[in-house]
Amino acid sequence: MKTRQKQASDENFPVASLMIAKTLRPLVNDYYVFARYCDDISDNPELKAEEKIARLNEIADIFYGKTKYRGNKLSFASRLKNDFLREELDFSLAGDLLTAFRRDSVGFVYETWAQLIDYCMYSAVPVGRFMLAIHNESPITYQPAASLCAALQIVNHLQDIKYDLLKLNRLYLPADMMNEYRVAKKDLLADKSTPELKALISYISRLVQGQLKEGYVLPQLVQNRRLRYQLYIILSLTNIMLKKINNGDVLAQEIRLNKWNWLCGICSGILRGLFQCSRLN
Repeated sequence: MKTRQKQASDENFPVASLMIAKTLRPLVNDYYVFARYCDDISDNPELKAEEKIARLNEIADIFYGKTKYRGNKLSFASRLKNDFLREELDFSLAGDLLTAFRRDSVGFVYETWAQLIDYCMYSAVPVGRFMLAIHNESPITYQPAASLCAALQIVNHLQDIKYDLLKLNRLYLPADMMNEYRVAKKDLLADKSTPELKALISYISRLVQGQLKEGYVLPQLVQNRRLRYQLYIILSLTNIMLKKINNGDVLAQEIRLNKWNWLCGICSGILRGLFQCSRLN
């Protein structure tokens, strides 16, 4: 299993979507570049935890304006700082991501589902809040967005169980659930899933479905039509991915969305969006 660095095209649900208005795409791209660079640091198996933290802190100091940076390598942090100042965005929308990357860097152990959800509040939820903020959406959208973003994050965790543990020594399955279902660490490195692991994944998938149920309210609350379509597409794709995870084996195969899945998800999302728009008009 080779070490990999994620690119925009590798994301299940890329932030930089064609659904986003052209005027917002440079801002979204700057945010994505910031997040991807920091994520690559925390995911780099060749760096020690101390070095990862030092690099992330250096980026944080530039972003928060504590130090001036005149080079090119970390110019993205200064650029995003200027974006946030210009758009009057809350700096926590990027700062919280750094908190999650620091946890990833030291291999934080998640004992309970609540701890895992707390991690998602820093690793994924800020992305949703960022998208809502740049579209001037109401704060009433924040809670269902948090549920949706947490669901997306945990789906990614389920896909990459073996890779995360083998290459990054990182485990996102709550320890108490593993104990309850009698799943050991060594089981996650096998060639195929045990019945116990499949049962645990099925249980977590049901919890994710609960998160998605809360997230389904979100498209009905947002005012921006482009964003509404994008949310319906994301919801459709997430449901497709969950089915693939439960019908397949996350240890025996790399489970990803194929072109047909994308086509089905996009068409379903657009149809839902059209139906919702017709109800609102």
